[in-house]
Amino acid sequence: MSRFGQACSLGRAWPITALAKDYPQGWHVAKHRHRRGQLIYAKSGVMHVTTREGIWIVPPQRALWIPLGMQHEIHMEGRVAVRMLYMDRATSDSFGTHCRVLAVSALLRELILAAVQAHGQRQRQRMGVLTPLLLHELQTADEMSFHIPVPSDPRLKNVCQRLLGGTARAETLEQLAARAGASSRTLARLFERELQMSFVRWRQYVRLARALSQMSLGHSIKAVARDAGYANCSAFSSMFHRVLGITPSDYMRLAVESQA
Repeated sequence: MSRFGQACSLGRAWPITALAKDYPQGWHVAKHRHRRGQLIYAKSGVMHVTTREGIWIVPPQRALWIPLGMQHEIHMEGRVAVRMLYMDRATSDSFGTHCRVLAVSALLRELILAAVQAHGQRQRQRMGVLTPLLLHELQTADEMSFHIPVPSDPRLKNVCQRLLGGTARAETLEQLAARAGASSRTLARLFERELQMSFVRWRQYVRLARALSQMSLGHSIKAVARDAGYANCSAFSSMFHRVLGITPSDYMRLAVESQA
């Protein structure tokens, strides 16, 4: 269940402002921040959101909570229909100070879309009734803890940028260390110290993030597994389920259902 705080006054009028914006393939939103907490949801397409806490993959069946004041940038995979909810300060405080990826149920999806469409006095009155339910669904939504942490050490940052960019996907730790001007032992320690995970696990997360994007855009599991470096779908599915708690086939089914 969600780790969001439960203390939120639902009696206030309009703690939420909703907006919609569509972006073309490959669009990049430069670094910026908001004075209100923001929930971003992609009705279609996939968002890659980078903050000081890491890189977050947001496919259609997920939404990302971004606390007020947190700088972030967004890269769009595919044509992305973004639906945004901005929370007033009191509501934002109840949702915490760290980014979180939330599972978007069918009900939550419809509530988000209804909030975006609430124009005119009649619709605003309707949302006055629906807003408490929307906040309740957000506070009780399941969380997906997966994201890619990012380092601050210049040597490790250089290595991670190469891996994220795809230019060093097949290189070993030793090869990457040589490029960074460090020993493989030093680089391995940096991964553990700064990212709290091994080099192997971090690279696995990068490959999994790419796989999530590809699958959400309709690529076959077989093609995605091959691109991620797996000899067969079974090994890929095992890794996918171990990290995310869901099989690739179930993930793709949910992705299709979320866009129906």
